Amino acid sequence: MSDRTDDGDTGHPVDHGMARVLPTGQRRREPPVRIGDPGDPRLGDYAALTDAALRKRYEHQHGVLIAEGPNPVRALVSSPYPLRSVLVAEERLAAMADVIDHSRAPVYVVTRAVLEAVVRFRLHQGVLACGERRPPVAPQEVVATARRLLLLEGLNDHENLGTLFRTARGLGVDGVLLAPGCADPLYRRSVRVSMGHVLHLPFARVEDTVAGLELLHAHGVTTIGLTPDPGAPPLEELSVGGDRLAVLLGAEGPGLSVAALRGATLTGRIAMAPGVDSLNVAAAGAIACYALARGW
Repeated sequence: MSDRTDDGDTGHPVDHGMARVLPTGQRRREPPVRIGDPGDPRLGDYAALTDAALRKRYEHQHGVLIAEGPNPVRALVSSPYPLRSVLVAEERLAAMADVIDHSRAPVYVVTRAVLEAVVRFRLHQGVLACGERRPPVAPQEVVATARRLLLLEGLNDHENLGTLFRTARGLGVDGVLLAPGCADPLYRRSVRVSMGHVLHLPFARVEDTVAGLELLHAHGVTTIGLTPDPGAPPLEELSVGGDRLAVLLGAEGPGLSVAALRGATLTGRIAMAPGVDSLNVAAAGAIACYALARGW
């Protein structure tokens, strides 16, 4: 499978059947598997996590994603994404018993030295899990029933993207549309920074920003483009009509494109103190999501 310039997240899931989580009340019968060789092929899903180019190729070719840390791992287990395996440092085994005891998926236990040889960095929290990517969702499916949405354009920073997904889920956003140039929400750093919430919030890619706007408007969604332009009205002064709303956010630096700003129903800005022109996109997005949660 070829790489995509937008870090595409349409990897084909490997068919391992149903999600590997046991029904409530049942406990796993197979004990965790101890592995002493960092080159063991069973650990291949976790290899070289710091090599971004290699990981993007591997994850999309094999249809997998990685959750790093206790909370993202638990979020993966409770998400619609099938669990493929868990990798845990031996000293973290007891702390992750709630996941391990109720998982059908293989659980691999390694020493700290083997873990760091596999992933190639110091993994302080000592636990990872591998999930299977799901087939891509059509944008129409995300928009159809949503009342609050984000449309993101050119957000190529995985940590900003992960932060926005965490904020969006926490403040009641129902779905996210990703225009070209956005990073892969299911890349490890995005999943980690989102605390796994990206795995619980529907998202879809749109052909371009204009197509996304046309889709939103066709479904009766009022769109608000966020801009640092001092000529735009402050958010608190906007007169926003309609029950269904979407906020548009652009990348650090360039912000939203001219097409996005022209196509939005309204534009608005976050009022800033003198000498400061704008906020980081994740911070600006948090303010916008709070406004969405309040119904503006």
